[in-house]
Amino acid sequence: MTTRHSDTQIDPKVLEEAAEWLIRLGENDLSDTERAEWECWRVSSPERHRAWARAQLLQSKLVGLPPSLAMSALDRPSNPERRTALAKLAMMLAVLPTGWGSWKLVEAQQWSADYRTAVGQRRELTLADGSHITLNTDTAIDVLFDADQRLINLREGEILVQTAPDVSPQARPFLVSTQQGRMQALGTRFTVRELQTRTHLAVLEGAVRVQLPHDSRVAPLVVNAGQRTDFSSQAFGRLNPADSSASAWSQGMLMADNLRLADFVAEIARYRKGFVRCDPAIADLRISGAFPISDTQRTLNMLVQTYPVIATGHLSGYWIALSPA
Repeated sequence: MTTRHSDTQIDPKVLEEAAEWLIRLGENDLSDTERAEWECWRVSSPERHRAWARAQLLQSKLVGLPPSLAMSALDRPSNPERRTALAKLAMMLAVLPTGWGSWKLVEAQQWSADYRTAVGQRRELTLADGSHITLNTDTAIDVLFDADQRLINLREGEILVQTAPDVSPQARPFLVSTQQGRMQALGTRFTVRELQTRTHLAVLEGAVRVQLPHDSRVAPLVVNAGQRTDFSSQAFGRLNPADSSASAWSQGMLMADNLRLADFVAEIARYRKGFVRCDPAIADLRISGAFPISDTQRTLNMLVQTYPVIATGHLSGYWIALSPA
């Protein structure tokens, strides 16, 4: 079986070179000599040729983005911002072609939601009924309160919910919906995380009744305090113990208890703009401790100081590679 060149990984340095040329050519003031330099760069290696193919693909796809996003990527940057612009462009090149569709979908979901957070941001809301919602990093929700229900639609990300009693005569239920199902709070405090195919639920106080989509024949499941589960639109996962660390992110901390390094990196990457990659040779290294998610660079420094790991930065720190020490 052969691997398509467009799907192979490209060296971050080459992607940064492609991003640099993309900006320079867009400025439309290159001399004939400089254009000849670009042509020599483009054909100097198969990897550079593939990187430039991605750059051309990116140009075509930026046409479909909101103008502010597209222009911020391709406009001529001022000198202090040039490195940041290059890094952002290189990251876009890195996810092409396989990651573009999901990235663009998330962008659309974020910008049309009632409330949202950026990568690395947390936000606390007090709703009209007195309930509290904390949004974790890269999260988007819609809020719909009417005469019959109090509904939170979790489009993307993770939330911590602390419900308040409904004082209206209708005693409206408090509901949280995801693509996989609907959860009804039974006087409770709980976290919900929505992934592409599954929803993760951890109940800290009270109980939550989970109903899968209406066409499912699976009976509803009640998850009590101290329990967690995950579910798809077709089936529930197992009930497992949950503890207060499930909401540690709301206090700016990630609690790791014998966690695989690969899984630890996946969690930290949620709070950091850019990419964090883990060498398969150390993927199973076990990590324990309390780590700040509001300062991911500090967390990476703690990791390197405590475990046999080396962190190498590329693209002005937007791309971090973890390898054995």
